[in-house]
Amino acid sequence: MNSIRKSIIAIGAFSMATAVILGALGAHALEGQLTPDQLDSFKTGVRYQAWHSLALVFLGFTGNQILSLKSFKTLGFLFTGGIIFFSVSIYLLNTRDLLGIDSWKSFLGPVTPIGGLLFFSGWFFLGIKAIQRKKVPKRSK
Repeated sequence: MNSIRKSIIAIGAFSMATAVILGALGAHALEGQLTPDQLDSFKTGVRYQAWHSLALVFLGFTGNQILSLKSFKTLGFLFTGGIIFFSVSIYLLNTRDLLGIDSWKSFLGPVTPIGGLLFFSGWFFLGIKAIQRKKVPKRSK
């Protein structure tokens, strides 16, 4: 397994571990600290992080079957960027009062849709690459 595949799997695995921790934090420690809307939004960030973390792990194990190395790296960048821009900005937006970073709202608000665009772009890119994939002849045994 090459180093880029290992890196993508590691990023996905560590991101998933973080999503599990943040999910537990949201379910236990933040309940009562955040409004119901903030808590729901926080959980949305966790869900999207978890889905895309799993996608990165899956990509690491299987991506070379339908993607060139360049496309593989591009998709890894899009999903990882989406996690950072979308999920992390949602976490910070919803806990900004607790963290004392209320002034960050004007910066973080526009960041979240960029993350969503990165997620969308990653899935769209993967769909296009799957359609464009040329059939590889089977190896004879």
